Amino acid sequence: QEVLGEDKLMAILKERELKIYWGTATTGKPHVAYFVPMSKIADFLKAGCEVTILFADLHAYLDNMKAPWELLELRTHYYEHIIKAMLESIGVPLEKLKFIRGTDYQLSKEYTLDVYRLSSVVTQHDAKKAGAEVVKQVEHPLLSGLLYPGLQALDEEYLKVDAQFGGVDQRKIFTFAEKYLPSLGYSKRIHLMNPMVPGLTGSKMSSSEEDSKIDLLDRKEDVKKKLKKAFCEPGNVENNGVLSFIKHVLFPLKSEFVVLREEKWGGNKTYTAYEALEKDFADQVVHPGDLKNSVEVALNKLLDPIREKFNCPELKKLSSAAYPTPSKAKPAEKGTKNSEPEDVVPSRLDIRVGKVLSVEKHPDADSLYVEKIDVGEAEPRTVVSGLVHFVPKEQLQDRLVVLLCNLKPQKMRGVESQGMVLCASSVGEPRQVEPLDPPAGCCAGERVFVEGYEGGEPDEELKPKKKVFEKLQADFHISEDCVAQWKQKNFLTKLGTVSCKSLKGGSIS
Repeated sequence: QEVLGEDKLMAILKERELKIYWGTATTGKPHVAYFVPMSKIADFLKAGCEVTILFADLHAYLDNMKAPWELLELRTHYYEHIIKAMLESIGVPLEKLKFIRGTDYQLSKEYTLDVYRLSSVVTQHDAKKAGAEVVKQVEHPLLSGLLYPGLQALDEEYLKVDAQFGGVDQRKIFTFAEKYLPSLGYSKRIHLMNPMVPGLTGSKMSSSEEDSKIDLLDRKEDVKKKLKKAFCEPGNVENNGVLSFIKHVLFPLKSEFVVLREEKWGGNKTYTAYEALEKDFADQVVHPGDLKNSVEVALNKLLDPIREKFNCPELKKLSSAAYPTPSKAKPAEKGTKNSEPEDVVPSRLDIRVGKVLSVEKHPDADSLYVEKIDVGEAEPRTVVSGLVHFVPKEQLQDRLVVLLCNLKPQKMRGVESQGMVLCASSVGEPRQVEPLDPPAGCCAGERVFVEGYEGGEPDEELKPKKKVFEKLQADFHISEDCVAQWKQKNFLTKLGTVSCKSLKGGSIS
């Protein structure tokens, strides 16, 4: 998508082949968007470049401890096996690649001294700005997050490369490196950036947002389920993760894409240019359902050899050890009184940003609205809300709301409600109610999570008898800064905090 230092690149190529590195912090499980850099690495190798892949294990710990120290070694092993399996699945010869771990050289005396030297010239402002789109942003950031960009800059010198390749989300770290490496007497490097593929919910594909991504080891039924829920509005080519995956992964690998469909809808159609496919989708010649089914078939062809490789006992054991599932309490045995209670944590709630597409009065209830709300799925959800006496209809129309999506659907005066709009409520009388506000710039379908509980998997459907939502709701409140919280931990999206307009100290329901 972008190149910084093109003149220098051309000058080097007149004399020799380019030395380039791509690094990945060994945190969450790699997902299908990793095929974007992998296909570009294949291009670099075909062009004769010397390519190094860095498994940045120390970076993984520094990024707000996304990889706990005790799991670091296991996750680095996992990354090494899964990245190699990905490369093999797209036909990249591994013997042409050099693999290295960050801790192989980042703990040396020389590197450590350079970290101190760099910290003596880098401002806090520049370090924070550089990591803004890569390092996890929290209200009280750790010092480690400020060190992260400096280490990534120093990697360019210690790996003895001409260029670093990464996602365009790393641009600020790249310009940081260009500014500060010369202050230590090291040369400025070239930077090459690939585009970021939107996730299935419309935002950036992220390891910590389960519904936004397809894991490389997901079963075929999981791939089908996630693609079925993916945001792919008819005719809408913006923030469309399904189309973007075709553009940035499937087309570069195969130079064509086949839309599979029944004869009555025109039969299969082969596209040899992405632009033609995008135009047909925009013109609604290609239906979202056919597009998703076709991506499912093509994607499973890429994932099959990776699944097969990880089907051996050794790699199965590695996978479960590197990414242990949170232990779930066993149900109480008959006659026992002191069994462990079920783990009730906020990550079990499927809370998403929604956009209100329409608002109507309930035909049989004066206090209820019936809304159609887009939460990034193929069809909007019907939601019934008791807001008539608190929020004028025109204030709900077209606004972003926060929706609890995994309650069991229930009929409210004859209309089935498929979610709950979360609102702040005043403590005293007269009662005031305000829908919660996601941060500006959010897209429908983005996940809302509680700080510290980003990585958990929401329940498919909350069981009414277990009262998971009710137990968690008891600790929901609005702070003095009008921020939505659970036990003093903020409700967040990747763009910031969820808030309300004015009801300080209120409850959330």
